Amino acid sequence: MANVEHSGRPADAFGGATARPRLTAVRLGLWAVVAVLAVRQMAVVLSTPSGQRLTDLETWVGSDGVLHVTGSLYDSSRFTGTPFGGLVLKPLTRSAEQALGWGWTFGTLLLVVALGVVAARALPQPVSRRTSLLAAPVAISLLMLSLPVRSTLWLGQTSIIPVLLVLLGCFAVRGERAGGVCIGMAAALQPTILLFAPLLWLTDRRRAAASTVGTFTAATVLAWAAMPHDSYTYWVHHMAGVGLGGKADDLANQSLHGALLRVGLTGPLEIALFLLLGAGVAFLGLRRAVHYARDGQLLLAVAITGCAAVVVSPTTWQHQLVWVLLAVVGRVGQRASDRYVWPVAVVLVTTLPAKMMLPNMPVVYPLRDNIVLLAAVGAATAVPFLSRESPYYRSPIPTEYAEPVPARFRHVPLIPYLRRVLTRPNLLLELLLIRVTYAAYQRVRLAATGGSNEEGRATAERHGDLLLDVERFLHVDLEHAVNHAVVKVDWLRAFFDFYYESFHFVVPLSVLAVLYWRRPVDYRWARSSLGFATLLALVGFWLFPLAPPRLMPTLGIIDTVHGVQDFSKPDYGTLTALTNQYAAMPSLHFGWSLWCGVVIAVLAPKWWMKALGLLHPLFTVSAIVATGNHWVLDAVGGAVVVGAGFGLSYVFQGPRARSATAVTAREEARRVTVGSG
Repeated sequence: MANVEHSGRPADAFGGATARPRLTAVRLGLWAVVAVLAVRQMAVVLSTPSGQRLTDLETWVGSDGVLHVTGSLYDSSRFTGTPFGGLVLKPLTRSAEQALGWGWTFGTLLLVVALGVVAARALPQPVSRRTSLLAAPVAISLLMLSLPVRSTLWLGQTSIIPVLLVLLGCFAVRGERAGGVCIGMAAALQPTILLFAPLLWLTDRRRAAASTVGTFTAATVLAWAAMPHDSYTYWVHHMAGVGLGGKADDLANQSLHGALLRVGLTGPLEIALFLLLGAGVAFLGLRRAVHYARDGQLLLAVAITGCAAVVVSPTTWQHQLVWVLLAVVGRVGQRASDRYVWPVAVVLVTTLPAKMMLPNMPVVYPLRDNIVLLAAVGAATAVPFLSRESPYYRSPIPTEYAEPVPARFRHVPLIPYLRRVLTRPNLLLELLLIRVTYAAYQRVRLAATGGSNEEGRATAERHGDLLLDVERFLHVDLEHAVNHAVVKVDWLRAFFDFYYESFHFVVPLSVLAVLYWRRPVDYRWARSSLGFATLLALVGFWLFPLAPPRLMPTLGIIDTVHGVQDFSKPDYGTLTALTNQYAAMPSLHFGWSLWCGVVIAVLAPKWWMKALGLLHPLFTVSAIVATGNHWVLDAVGGAVVVGAGFGLSYVFQGPRARSATAVTAREEARRVTVGSG
């Protein structure tokens, strides 16, 4: 939200007299997105069978739930809240039971909307008119897309309530004592929120701090008087809830305690280390929060304290991680191009599964399994948020853009974020986007057949027969002949197998790395073209699932890479559980290699480099046909999407730097000539 307010561009981003109508249109569009997301979330939850949705609500209303158990709260199924929570939430769950989940889900959505509105209004002042109008729908949309809120809706949890109470106490309620009551009530539901009491005290809101502690104490005592056995179970026997609910080493527990258990530490050593590290995080987090609160960034201070509470809590389940998303309001980086890294990272971490953020490699499992925890630790202790006193807070070092290019279609607007930039882009942001784009590519490939190869097999084989008929008509059905000719020559078969398996990712990544380091302007041109081509290919995978020659039962192709396939099985083919084997059209093996060849041929300074680059697509098309992994027309499809990718890059981004410079020089010379004449 606030991170994009000042990014080195002119203040009027919408342009002159048309700024207000466009701003209104954008605002209405964002609120429409909020409405669509809300309807979508309710539809997903309520269209699921009752035994599979609102499962944590069953803790209350199920046959073994709190409402139907006469003994202890903790004799029920998986109840992990505080005794005070069990005392005050019973009336709500009774109404939820009568409404069969509709009222509960709709009420949770209203809480999310309220949370987004309060957070948007709490942005540090002054803010631009654009930010003030767009912050609320943007905040609500991000919240609804986030994994914590989606998990809360799906499980029927109450984790939005403590966060909203804290924000109301800090920003909406008049009077320090009333604000402290709100925060104290939140702490009674989630004890680690007591960390806000020292934040209030150290920022000279001592009445609020005293009111927070007093409210928490009164609520806990009230619950102890009403339910002494349950209170003893929670506060003494289980040490403030430790050990209740699921296993503490579960991946869903994104707390420091859970991370230590996952790395194999147990017993007194783990407890001592948890207490020591937790105390350090709490101290550093509160110190930073006090600094930013005194700096006028109270919302950031609240987010930092919430992140510290996430870390030091013995159990912090996914639905309790909203605090991490609130940390997006902090500004990081002196350059305008760096300003997007932190908010993009936070949004990705809180909205996408960890498997999409990092590759499926054992060496990165410890990082992947604790990625949200690491984001919370970073926000609380290490991320260098800018102070409002910094000259870069409102005026970061601007990004250097090339001059507008006249040699393109004047009636087609340039996409602002694809404008030709003369400086090297932020590496971390590029790596994040490349990784997420590739993960989305993998998921779309798999989803194109309904989530399994079995569901798309008949359609894919029917499309294979159709494509083979077209190739026979065009007299290009070379797959069988080439495949069997290569199989007879051992060294040639080994070469094409190695080439097919090894160069598909290595060469494009190497080209991107060299361009990033040596020619950043051309890197953006090449990267955008590759991205457009890949997106178009995903459309092809989705609309036209196609069996490759090696998976056509009657064709007699020998699968030289994956081995002999058992066509009698309904789901066959190596790696069918990981990727869609029927994403053959268009061939991105050939498409990406052609992209590499074109980029190298255009940019390489030596003729032999250009020739070597063009050999790569030649070897690749030979390999994909010889190994039985693609049809000849698949390569044609790959060439089409790559050509379209370069075309779209030209339309929306303009010519690449060298040609643009030449055209600009010619235009300038022409104007001088006309003026002198």
